[in-house]
Amino acid sequence: MTTKKLDEASAVVNTSGAGPSRREILVHGSKVVVGIGIATLFGNWGTFSREAYGMDRSTMSLLDSLMPARTGLLVIDMQRDFLLPEGYAAQAGLDIAPLVATVRPIEKLLAVGREAGLLIVHTREGHVPDLSDCPPYKLERSRRAGAEIGSKGPLGRLLVRGEIGHDFVEALRPLEQEIVIDKPGYSAFAHTGLQQTLTKRGIETLILTGVTTEVCVSSTLRAAIDLGYRCITVSDACASGHLGLHKASLAMIGVEGGIFGEVATTAEVVERFRR
Repeated sequence: MTTKKLDEASAVVNTSGAGPSRREILVHGSKVVVGIGIATLFGNWGTFSREAYGMDRSTMSLLDSLMPARTGLLVIDMQRDFLLPEGYAAQAGLDIAPLVATVRPIEKLLAVGREAGLLIVHTREGHVPDLSDCPPYKLERSRRAGAEIGSKGPLGRLLVRGEIGHDFVEALRPLEQEIVIDKPGYSAFAHTGLQQTLTKRGIETLILTGVTTEVCVSSTLRAAIDLGYRCITVSDACASGHLGLHKASLAMIGVEGGIFGEVATTAEVVERFRR
């Protein structure tokens, strides 16, 4: 894209910080989308402002109104293959440092969640050894990324159930009574018994954590919303190897009055359960 086009795109972005208006989107179309990307990429990525997306503290209701007995804490894919330097994510070229940084916040959430009696669910992405549950395109894509699913690595075959890399990192190992969902896809609901488990336990609200924000967390979140769950995504307890994708995924949650639920921080969730 030329410098002139970049300037034109940036010019149609609402500089008030509230994002483009409906009229701007209708009139300028893709220029607005490009402009948002430019403003975001070259703006201040160091902080995430809920207020900019209509999620100021006064409108945060799900966290305040949840009932522990009807709430589940989802810990998504905190596996060695995604968090260790020898694993799948690092081999595919992802920056794993942000992913590793979620371990401590999730530890805090697990501690408070266990104390409050939440249903705790841990998920693992991976495939059966013969890869019969791995779609051809997913296998092809992983090959292009340089981390072919099923190929041998330092932690065993990449993203294959039963291998060292497929298991959880030690700091976040599930307790005996907690639920483990092994999933072949990105969403924790696809081809698993998660929905039946949540229904049986009377779960209405889900607190989502884990990696990566834009793939497995987002896929699980969208499926949960379609199934009628009230969802809270914990901003610092999920992460991506690409900061821009993490921020964009969080920004989409609060539009249209909270189309995908709400965003909260670990500190806010902990405070809620320790009142």
